[in-house]
Amino acid sequence: MSLLKKILIIKPSALGDIVHTLPFLAALKRTCPDCEVHWVVARGLHTFLEGHPLIHKLWIFEKKQWGKPGNFLQTLQELRLLWRDLHREKFDVSVDLSGLFRSGLLTFAAGAKRKCGFSDAGEGSSFFYNDTIVGGQQVHALDRYLKLATHLGCESYPVEYPFPPLGEPPAVMAKLPEKFAVFAPSAGKPANRWPAERFGLLAKRLQIPVVVVASEAEKAVAEEAVKASGNRMISVAGQTSIKELTTLISRAQFFVTNDTGPMHIAAGLGIPVVAIFGPANPVRTGPYGAQHIVLQEELDCIPCYAWQPCSHWRCMENLSVDRVYDCIMARRLQD
Repeated sequence: MSLLKKILIIKPSALGDIVHTLPFLAALKRTCPDCEVHWVVARGLHTFLEGHPLIHKLWIFEKKQWGKPGNFLQTLQELRLLWRDLHREKFDVSVDLSGLFRSGLLTFAAGAKRKCGFSDAGEGSSFFYNDTIVGGQQVHALDRYLKLATHLGCESYPVEYPFPPLGEPPAVMAKLPEKFAVFAPSAGKPANRWPAERFGLLAKRLQIPVVVVASEAEKAVAEEAVKASGNRMISVAGQTSIKELTTLISRAQFFVTNDTGPMHIAAGLGIPVVAIFGPANPVRTGPYGAQHIVLQEELDCIPCYAWQPCSHWRCMENLSVDRVYDCIMARRLQD
């Protein structure tokens, strides 16, 4: 491990996955503090990692444009230039933590002698590696990444999240008391969304101010929750950068959320999380740590990893506001 001078991490997205990679980064730098770390990340999410003291350079690419038929020539040109520039860096190791065809290709393109990844990765990405381990499909993503860190020679340490410098507090925080909660009613997959109305009804019952967060594209979900709360919730949907969002979450008393990226930010910051799960598998993507609460129905069809709600959608419909409220009160999270 001490011979490693330069390593490339390929983990372009998503936000939660990038947060899960921070302990990998910590393990790497603790064991090999002089190693120069580069990171391939998708544009948009790169703002979260900007200014990180443990990262020498970010390689930003247009992930949203790749794969679109109309952008084929542009993508090909970008890939050619990225291939050329990565080769010039002469990496000792390139590590693919995404396990997709695109990330596998980038792992190969880096030109490192040692191209590491999981033998059980998807989309044929393992074809591009010359150094593999079994990650396992029934382990948490974070532990899966740390397996690769151990494979690279990193010593075992308690899990640590070296967050990048946080952003300025959002303006809304000046109007909040010391204790407040944050709710995230949106999710990338519609099937993973507990009905937004129930987030609002839950907030209405709590004796603590609640800030609702969501992206610009999901403002309507946040507005539905606010309406159901009788306008007791404060929405900052679409109003915060990722770093400002991280600062807001870091000051929260607790965090109620669907299976979404900000959930992992909260868990990494040590903020108590109440996570509502439907068709996804919390063993693999739940909030990391025993202190958090995961609420999920016990159904034979779970996990099904559906994108859209199915015809019955019992996994979400059966989870009542009472059940979530009782968990919050039992843990005395709002005290």
